[in-house]
This record gives sequence, structure tokens and C-alpha cells, in this order.
Amino acid sequence: MELRVFTEPQQGATYDDLLRVALAAEELGFGAFFRSDHYSPMGVEGLPGSTDAWTTLAGLARDTSTIRLGTMMTSATFRHPGVLAIQVAQVDQMSGGRVELGIGAGWFETEHTAYGIPFPSTAERFERYGEQLELITGLWSTPVGETYDFDGTHYRLADSPALPKPAQTVGRRGGPPVLIGGRGRKQTPALAAAYADEFNLPFVDEEFTALQFGRVREACERIERDPATMTWSNALVLCVGADEAELARRAATIGRDVADLRENGLAGTPAEVIDKIGRFGDLGAQRIYLQTLDLTDLDHLRLVAEEVLPHV
Repeated sequence: MELRVFTEPQQGATYDDLLRVALAAEELGFGAFFRSDHYSPMGVEGLPGSTDAWTTLAGLARDTSTIRLGTMMTSATFRHPGVLAIQVAQVDQMSGGRVELGIGAGWFETEHTAYGIPFPSTAERFERYGEQLELITGLWSTPVGETYDFDGTHYRLADSPALPKPAQTVGRRGGPPVLIGGRGRKQTPALAAAYADEFNLPFVDEEFTALQFGRVREACERIERDPATMTWSNALVLCVGADEAELARRAATIGRDVADLRENGLAGTPAEVIDKIGRFGDLGAQRIYLQTLDLTDLDHLRLVAEEVLPHV
């Protein structure tokens, strides 16, 4: 099982805060550093203010050396897909081929109204999302020297040089790996089967993980894709303590109840967390994204690296 660090900078973080966590994650042996793509905080002031996901990853591409970098998830409503394809390709080049694109349809209306970003209906957002997946991967996979055209309902490209190219060509359709996630019954599994290298489930229990992984496997089989070509993952809030006092202190810092975290997150003593990771592994999960909410507590990550990581 690979453990990856996942942060929520819209809740309050500077670039330097994120860099400290990314460097610690790299030093401690975690598989990747991911960040959310949001422009407004949720339930807090979020001071000193939002940072942009792809600007952040561009900086981390140069300020880190080996750790993989990505978004969970980039909102398809925020950027034109032609521009996003260029941004991701450039950051992938800057990192030496360490970038992964997690992308979703977008859901948080408040951040759209706060910054004047259009927020269409759910149906239209998913239409645009599907076109973005086709368009971005199409640009990346077009051979150098050829042009790319796209004629969709929402986006049209003509005679695109389809440049620059990312450093990686490991994705299902060329380019960096693409992550898709979510709980939808039909559209999400179908899009994941068609475009995703990894399917992720955020903040769900074991029962729903089994159900949704099954839906995505069935969607893969319908298009004659081997489900074994998909990487399967979960994201869970992290709260680990060497003892009950330390666990309670960390839970209080992030404003959460210990019992709730034990039930719905990845929380408890190292032994408890190892056991729960194993149960998700039994359902097919190959990666766990550790939602790390207190970015000042690097000892938290050190505890997980020393007491959990070697045993999963």
C-alpha cells in the first residue's frame, strides 16, 4: 500500500507552509504530495487567503526533487481545457515527469460566485467535464508535427499544434496519469473507465468503497478494459496519536471528534490505523491519500512514517 499526503490549502496556508509539508513528505518516504484545487475556505476564514493549485505545483516542481505531485481534484470549471493541458504539461516538464492530474466536474458553488467563475447546472458541468477529459488527453497524445481538432458542444479547437508535450507518456491516453473520483452511479464510473489511470474515493466507508469500486470495474468491463489496468485509491482524514492523549490533542486542533474520526477517518493509534488500511486494501485499494489538515504538525507525519508506513 502506498501512502500519499493530501492537503487542503484553502483552509489557510501559504506556499511556504505547503513547501515545508512537501519536503517533509519527500524526506519521510511518502509516495506523493497532493493538494486540493479550491479558491474559498470551508467553515473557516482561510487566512491569509487562497493559493492556486497549479501555481503551487509549479513552485514545488522546482523546490522538490523526487516526490510525485498532483491535484485532488482540479475543478473543470476553473480553467479552459486547452490552457489546463498546457499548464499541466509545463509543470510536468518542470518536475522531470512527476505530475498527476486529478480532475473533477467542480461542485463548490460559493467559490465560483466569490470570484466570478461561471457555475453551470450539474448536467452541463458533467458535459464540460467529459469534453475536457477527451480534449486534454487528445492534445497530449497528438504526435509532434501533427495538429489536433476538437468539435464539442462546449469547446472547439482547430489546427492546434498540441504543444507543449508533458515529460510523461505513461497515462492511459499518453501524458501524465489522470485521476478521477466520486460517488456517482453512472457517469463517474463511465468516465473513469474511459479516461482514468486511477479511481479515487474520498471520505467514504468500506461498504461504499466495495460498492463503487464494483461499479467502476463493471464500467471497465463494458468497454473491454481490464480493471487491473486501473489503480484504486481512497482518501481519508488523518489523525494518529502514539497514545490517547496525543490523539485527542490532534483531533481538537482540527476541530474534530475522536470517535467520529475513528469511525469515518483514518484515526487512532498506529496499530488501529494499520488495521484499517489493511481492510481498505482487502477491498482493492492500492493507495491511501492522508488528508493532513494541521500543516504545522510535521511530527504527525513523522509518526505515520515511522510507525505505520513500514507495516503497510
